[in-house]
Amino acid sequence: MALDSGSQNPGSRSIMTFYPTREEFKNFSRYIAYIESQGAHRAGLAKIVPPKDWKPRGSYDDIDDLVIPAPIQQVVTGQSGLFTQYNIQKKPMTVREFRKTANSDKFCSPRYVDFEELERKYWKNLTFNAPIYGADVNGTLYDPDVNEWNIGHLNTILDTVERDSGITIEGVNTPYLYFGMWKTTFAWHTEDMDLYSINYLHFGEPKSWYCVPPEHGKRLERLAKGFFPGSSQNCEAFLRHKMTLISPSILKKYGIPFEKITQEAGEFMVTFPYGYHAGFNHGFNCAESTNFATQRWIEYGKQATLCSCRKDMVKISMDVFVRKFQPDRYKLWKAGKDNTPIDHSKPTPEAAEFLGCEGGASSCGHSSEEHHEEGEKRSLSKQRIGTKRHRVWGLEVPEGVIAKETGAELEEGAESDDEECPVAGKKTRLMPQACRSGAVDDLGVASLLFHRTLSPTEALHVHSYAKGEYCTGPPPKKEEPRPPPEPDTPANEKQAAEELECKTMKSKRLPLSKLPRLHPLLKDCVSDEELQDPAPEEEEDEEEEVREAEPWARPLAQLWQNRPHSLKAEREYNLRMGLEPPYCAVCVLFRTYQQAEYSCSTPRPPELQGEGQKTAPLIPEMCFTTSNSSEVHFSSPYLEQDGTSLLISCSLCSVRVHTSCYGVPPESVSRDWKCARCEANAMTEDCCLCSLRGGALHRANNNKWVHVLCAVAVLEARFVNLADRSPVDLSGIPLQRFKLKCFYCKKRMRKTSGCCVQCSHGRCPTSFHATCAQAAGVLMQPDDWPFVVYVTCWRHKGSVHTARSKAVMRELEVGQKVICKHKNGRYYQCEVVELTKATFYEVIFDDGSFSDNLFPEDIVNRDCVNLGPPSEGDVVQVRWTDGLIYGAKFVAAHIIPMYQVEFEDGSQLTAKRDDVYTLEEELPKRVKSRLSVASDMRFDGIFTEKEVKRDSKRQRVINSRYREDYIEPVIYRAIME
Repeated sequence: MALDSGSQNPGSRSIMTFYPTREEFKNFSRYIAYIESQGAHRAGLAKIVPPKDWKPRGSYDDIDDLVIPAPIQQVVTGQSGLFTQYNIQKKPMTVREFRKTANSDKFCSPRYVDFEELERKYWKNLTFNAPIYGADVNGTLYDPDVNEWNIGHLNTILDTVERDSGITIEGVNTPYLYFGMWKTTFAWHTEDMDLYSINYLHFGEPKSWYCVPPEHGKRLERLAKGFFPGSSQNCEAFLRHKMTLISPSILKKYGIPFEKITQEAGEFMVTFPYGYHAGFNHGFNCAESTNFATQRWIEYGKQATLCSCRKDMVKISMDVFVRKFQPDRYKLWKAGKDNTPIDHSKPTPEAAEFLGCEGGASSCGHSSEEHHEEGEKRSLSKQRIGTKRHRVWGLEVPEGVIAKETGAELEEGAESDDEECPVAGKKTRLMPQACRSGAVDDLGVASLLFHRTLSPTEALHVHSYAKGEYCTGPPPKKEEPRPPPEPDTPANEKQAAEELECKTMKSKRLPLSKLPRLHPLLKDCVSDEELQDPAPEEEEDEEEEVREAEPWARPLAQLWQNRPHSLKAEREYNLRMGLEPPYCAVCVLFRTYQQAEYSCSTPRPPELQGEGQKTAPLIPEMCFTTSNSSEVHFSSPYLEQDGTSLLISCSLCSVRVHTSCYGVPPESVSRDWKCARCEANAMTEDCCLCSLRGGALHRANNNKWVHVLCAVAVLEARFVNLADRSPVDLSGIPLQRFKLKCFYCKKRMRKTSGCCVQCSHGRCPTSFHATCAQAAGVLMQPDDWPFVVYVTCWRHKGSVHTARSKAVMRELEVGQKVICKHKNGRYYQCEVVELTKATFYEVIFDDGSFSDNLFPEDIVNRDCVNLGPPSEGDVVQVRWTDGLIYGAKFVAAHIIPMYQVEFEDGSQLTAKRDDVYTLEEELPKRVKSRLSVASDMRFDGIFTEKEVKRDSKRQRVINSRYREDYIEPVIYRAIME
């Protein structure tokens, strides 16, 4: 029998270790049933030490030439025990080359006395010297004649998928190899579809595992969602991306039970359904793993929460399993009424023969060490339905990440605030040399192999806040670019589009004096006085009058801090804001983001009037915590069980807030409740972080007042008492931030004041007060730890993918005037002349990539035009645009409405609905910048490529002063001859 050892954490289940005999080792499924009968599954992880005379391979000396096709460099960002991991794909290398790299001075393991010391060094140096992981190598190192515990042939019920449907999912029901080095990591995750997994360490240095028992998995998910609200809002199952690292110290602090164990070479690790696990390698090693299943897993598979942001995540149809193993519940399950809660303590039904008896299987000893899971196997995220791989970010590493990863490892790890945030996007089929629709960014050849290539909107972004020392020299003299009179004007859209196009190209090298005034290299060197434009007061007043004509600024005319104080204007503003979603003066920070969500999904919520109303706050609790210290705090005061919070209004200034956002105990609220400023009779006090009045304020630690909204948006501001949301400590805000000028109010305020935040895209220097940005409609949304708010300025608004609303995407009619792209590359007004439907096929290629826009005639081994589409899972041959034929598996046929449009030159083309724009809808910047009007042109051929090329370059005309001296080239050549 296995003997439990003492658990290191209260409430956790210790990890059990088993030592099967040679006889017991012969039947894999039976032994898994046995260890579950002993309760091994309750910890989520178990170790099995095979018999000493058992070996899966005779020798490993002949694998040096094995190619690792897509090694990944693991770049980690974060601090205070909370990290995000990005995988940068590298060029293929052999095992020999990988071993040499892993054992080099740069990547080799540090010296250590015991595991505790090595673990400390791992977490302290996690963000430095990014290691390379030889992950997701399809294949096995088992000798063909090995039958016991052969990872390539486990013969469990998961093989039903391959037998019954013919579907092979690489790394799920086929083995994967993983070549690790010191510090290579697999982040917190459960297996695809919450399956079991098995991991065998063939040779090399140990592998450490952490695991959370399945019964506490929901607690880990809630903690992760609190610390990474941005990722959580983008995808409910974002932990399946395998990018999130949470240290044991954080788990211990928040009472999440966990255990750890170390896997030595020649040992197996088994993870159980819904067992969250993570871990790291101690040095160069090689592991092999795959997934398997028992009857107990079926219930987990039916209820597994899947990744919603990518269509290529692993998904297994449970129909065949329910029909075969739960026939009495099949109809109920098909009707969606089979909602039986999962009992994590119950062993698999196959364990019945072992329950109640002490003998039968094997006598097993068990010891609980540190734990770690080869979840690396699916480490970081499967990239497609037909394959499971790490999530890869291309070959180009962002500048901010490069700087961090090339630094030397430190014993005391210094943290940086430069973080990356991925933006999930739709994956398209990419094949070497070709892409069927749209242009593909040049991400390098290797990024087209095996792994998913990111779209431009998925590039890593580096937050840039004002840092560094100020320069003593004067700034270059250059006129500041004026903000657009209206963010949506055509001129501004065109300018923004041009900037977006230009930023992808290399700039001309210019002397430092020629740098733009707001260039990142200079933005920290410009003082407040130097940024001031020496315009006369008369010009400022005139400019101010013009700017108040902007729609967003009209309601704020009486609220600027340079205007006489008006309690009536504040009260009217607060009343108006309290009647509009999100109803709270703090949550209004994310109002633009909420409106974007509503426009794409649900109807706009109604106005809420009266007392006692409750809504869900838009500000995640993580946004109120401090991120500039080593201490991490997380709580949810004054929130109801359903996540809503009471809305209350000040009886004097009428500001409306959530009790949780403002830090007010709901039981202390009365009809005469007053906000902190009104209670202190400080009605003439203004926010010291911005230029506007109105809204909800709290006292700062310097006897000044600040908007709670501003305190949330400014990264370095800290709420001393998290529950009360006050006082606000401003001492951590760097001086440079106070010297930034607000993009929106710098022309309105004669004197620069307050504290600005900056756009989070790259090194964009655009800065603005949080209240000004919110009023102007700047997109701000929750970000992941250690950042709070992700800001997208008007310059980068076009780079953020926003789906067109259902109202805009309504069906078109024959005769309707629309805008579409002509074959010459520009957009013109045209007319819908015919409605048709087209059939497109979706397939998964043998290398794991996919395409969902193939024509039936692209399938060459079947006459699909006459015979119809193949059956799902059928093997097909696809002729790609490069003329080559590729193997693939058929997924589905899609019938899509198509529109035939006719241009003024008489030409016609057929387009999808996504490529056609109505005259009423807001056009994207890329369309506005290429929009042309052809109706006034009275000659033929206006749409031809020749005309476009000729007009694209201005013809040279001789100056009139020298026209008489001009000699035609033909005459000149004759004279010279």
